[in-house]
Amino acid sequence: MTDPVLATASDERHVPVLLDEVLGALQPLDGASVIDGTFGAGGYTRAILAAGAGRVIAIDQDPTAIANGADLVASSSGRLDLVHGRFADMEAHAEQCGLASVDGIVLDIGVSSMQLDQADRGFSFRFDGPLDMRMSREGPSAADVVNQLDGRDLARVISVLGEERRAGQIARAIVRRRDNAPLERTADLVSVIESVLGQKRFGESHPATRTFQAIRIYVNRELDELGLALAAAERLLAEGGRLAIVSFHSLEDRIVKRFLQERSRTSAQGSRHMADVAVAPPTFEMRKRSGIEPSEVEVARNPRARSARLRFAVRTPAPARALDLADLGVPQLPELPMAASARKA
Repeated sequence: MTDPVLATASDERHVPVLLDEVLGALQPLDGASVIDGTFGAGGYTRAILAAGAGRVIAIDQDPTAIANGADLVASSSGRLDLVHGRFADMEAHAEQCGLASVDGIVLDIGVSSMQLDQADRGFSFRFDGPLDMRMSREGPSAADVVNQLDGRDLARVISVLGEERRAGQIARAIVRRRDNAPLERTADLVSVIESVLGQKRFGESHPATRTFQAIRIYVNRELDELGLALAAAERLLAEGGRLAIVSFHSLEDRIVKRFLQERSRTSAQGSRHMADVAVAPPTFEMRKRSGIEPSEVEVARNPRARSARLRFAVRTPAPARALDLADLGVPQLPELPMAASARKA
């Protein structure tokens, strides 16, 4: 029987994207303490342990992922702590595990293959299931969003988070549909979107892709969580510690890129009449400014890797800075009435 710690990515249903590149970005790993903020099926964690990490704290907000990782914890000889929670709270999780700083942090942003492939999670337009999309299985669901959000706010969510040009038309169609009966299943939402955009054509992406992406990101507050996690990583990484982030679409990648570029600058560009303006000491040193994309071989083996991009940087000794999410381009979006009222209660 294969030791789960030493198993390769091919043994898993979920293939970790850019695995070799992520391991290279995190080196050296021998004896290192590492946070895997997005455990999922454990692909990165398993490889990091096999590469010699002394301690790994793996975090996931999905209780199913935590339950499925029990065997890996048992086989890790005490080197793995598997934590149910959000990666934005990684400082608190590290403290609870007895670590004040770590040598490496890796984040694989977005929904996992396992979640997409489970119809009952409601993430995918490919399967009919409950309109859910909650990674943590807690809080407002996708059904709450499409049935309760004001039509103009819904259009803004779909436009901003899905970059959907016909967001207004889709939102109005959703409102008309829910006036007759609530949308409760993924097939309900797909049919509304297709009534506006038409059905999928050969060689093109599904017309529901952007809307489903937008609602999933909104339900899970993924961009806010990413921004908070970047700030937490800056505070938690020791000098020389390495931050590796794999993103899958432009919204995420722009936030990561903006953060690392701003945190690695040594001066602000002035005009020809003025010298460059001094800025705070850089907290990160970027090692490859353009990011790393998967090879053609990897994309052929795993089509879901085609849009992935890895960015990584090394922590300097400069003190961490305060961070405003708006400065990273994290959009300010309306809240569901039920979510706001729950917090007041």
